[in-house]
Amino acid sequence: MTIEKAIILSAGQGSRLLPLTADVPKCLIDFNGRSLIAWQVAALAANGIRHIVVVTGFRTEKVESHLEALAAGTDLRIETLFNPFFQVADNLGTCWIAKEEMDRDFIILNGDTIISAEIVARLIAEASAPITVTVDVKPDYDDDDMKVHRLGGKLISIGKRLLPHESNAESIGMLAFRGEGPSIFRRQVEDMMRTPEGVERWYLRAIDIIAKTQDVGTVSIEGLEWAEVDFPQDVEAATALTGRWVADGRP
Repeated sequence: MTIEKAIILSAGQGSRLLPLTADVPKCLIDFNGRSLIAWQVAALAANGIRHIVVVTGFRTEKVESHLEALAAGTDLRIETLFNPFFQVADNLGTCWIAKEEMDRDFIILNGDTIISAEIVARLIAEASAPITVTVDVKPDYDDDDMKVHRLGGKLISIGKRLLPHESNAESIGMLAFRGEGPSIFRRQVEDMMRTPEGVERWYLRAIDIIAKTQDVGTVSIEGLEWAEVDFPQDVEAATALTGRWVADGRP
């Protein structure tokens, strides 16, 4: 069963990359002739996803113009939603802005994650739970990693504060929602945004809460390459990764 819709959370500036992002959103950083978000769109489109909703914020006009150019002459439907609260709310608020778009099976993707078409394909092929988190496996995890505790393929908990003995995978910032998954997630987002601390939450906190009472699955992409662009050294790593992909003739 395929998935034809994706939501990309791309409202932030990427302040940890200043001055590179002083006037350019993180999603528009160029990596070997293609913007970060263009790499994402290409990977999604290669797997049959034709409807992409991008939640924007910082320098939204630049992102909107860029996405219009990406979609021109293709069969892609790329829409934008502007989050006016991007400076004061974390990405749970960005999800709340997009809640009406969670109306069918979809993939959600953080706006700072470069993924390959192979990673998207594996997620779509192996995601069987209503909510499925894409994870990678490493020897150890640092304080900034979104750590995952899983038992078999089931997610037990997720968060940056998991203890070392609990951490046996890392979320790469991409999830699939199928069947009842979109409505389960949407209700949890709405409930959390009604609380005083809602604007300060990450959306993966919602997934952690859901996992306490319902099955949340995981799909491992161990052995496949990806890159999160958060710090200056990440730009160098992502440039090297996409350079290899270009040299290999990947689409």
